[in-house]
Amino acid sequence: MTLLRHTTPEIKPRKALTINPAKTCQPIGAMYAALGIRGCLPHSHGSQGCCAYHRSALTRHYKEPVMAGTSSFTEGSSVFGGQANLLQALENIFAIYEPDVVAVHTTCLSETIGDDIPQIVAKARQEGKVPDGKHVIYANTPSYVGSHVTGFANMVKGMVRGFAQKTGKKNGRVNLIPGYVEPADMAEIKHLAEALGVKSILFPDTSGVLNGPLTGQYSMFPEAGVTVDELKASGDAIGTLGLGEWASAEAARYLDSEFKVPCKILDLPIGLKATDRFVDTLRQLAGKSVPESINFERGQLVDVISDWHQYFYHKKVALAGDPDQIISLVEFLVTLDMWPVHIVTGTPGKRFEARIRELTADIPHEVNVKVEGDMFLLHQWIKQTPVDLLICNSYGKYIARDENIPLIRHGFPILDRMGHVYFPTVGYKGALRLCEKILDALLDKQDLTCPEHQVELQM
Repeated sequence: MTLLRHTTPEIKPRKALTINPAKTCQPIGAMYAALGIRGCLPHSHGSQGCCAYHRSALTRHYKEPVMAGTSSFTEGSSVFGGQANLLQALENIFAIYEPDVVAVHTTCLSETIGDDIPQIVAKARQEGKVPDGKHVIYANTPSYVGSHVTGFANMVKGMVRGFAQKTGKKNGRVNLIPGYVEPADMAEIKHLAEALGVKSILFPDTSGVLNGPLTGQYSMFPEAGVTVDELKASGDAIGTLGLGEWASAEAARYLDSEFKVPCKILDLPIGLKATDRFVDTLRQLAGKSVPESINFERGQLVDVISDWHQYFYHKKVALAGDPDQIISLVEFLVTLDMWPVHIVTGTPGKRFEARIRELTADIPHEVNVKVEGDMFLLHQWIKQTPVDLLICNSYGKYIARDENIPLIRHGFPILDRMGHVYFPTVGYKGALRLCEKILDALLDKQDLTCPEHQVELQM
């Protein structure tokens, strides 16, 4: 709090300094993706401290114990390489914990010293350290480039590279790569596919893994997540939908180039228009018609937008988060006749700013966009041009408190609230929840700040 009170409204160029980045590091995304495979233990090839931080970050967000192995680098590993550590780790993990899959991701240290992960994994197999019927996949995820979204994308590509097979006979299924979203969002994507009657393979799938029930019995490997057999079958699918350019496109395009599974990259289905495009594309790909149940859900959303449009109208919004999510959120806000005016993402990518400019072209107001921006800059923009609403992860609460702005927590991490792992924000149901949260935030602020004679029982 006190640090943020030193945020100045005067903006000076900063090329070599980031203050409060709007992202976290690659291995967190890789670890999260790996947890979406049934019977998989993520493995951090680096120091023990890195693994502890990444596990802690995920545990604090999902409020579930996150298990992972580590190569536990020491000074010797840093000098001579981590091959011996990883070989020993794989042998121990399969002997003690008996996972079906170990998903290895690298850290800054192992990347900097140049460990050759494919060679080490091949050596482990040759030496019998990987039992028959067990699997090791891997992804290179140095923290000094990209973000948690990049790490997620790299691990998902590692899944198809390690498992996908082509028999030459199509299985009639559609691959769905959901992007870096909550377990509830993955469940909602499956719900829409099932309602359409589409046989799908969703990967990764953390629903039931990081939002499962409390049963009184602990299971390191819940009976949830995409199976190895399903990942193998992804090479025979009739098509792939990658939801989000940043998190899902690489794996989808790999399946297209290597296995001739045609792919299409869509925006995350957040909001009315993006969900319409997802449903329509899935319908066409699988040759299905849209059932009345989905039309009903859509109709409810349109009804809410119509009924409450007056409270959305021309409210200014600031956003920070992952590019795939921000793009769809911005489109939805514009659909609601709101004005997204300050937009920051910490994840690199050339197309982000152009896409945001395209979506906000009709807003009669200056729109600030920064790729690889930070929260300090976002705060400076807000000081210069105040907003009515902030959509951000939990780190935005300091800006919200400092500037007395309603905050909707969205993205990763959310550390001080619950519900994000259980209630989706994708699909029509998710858009309904977003409308509810936006309305609650705006009207609560109005109730708290308006003069006493303007307090209304019915808004």
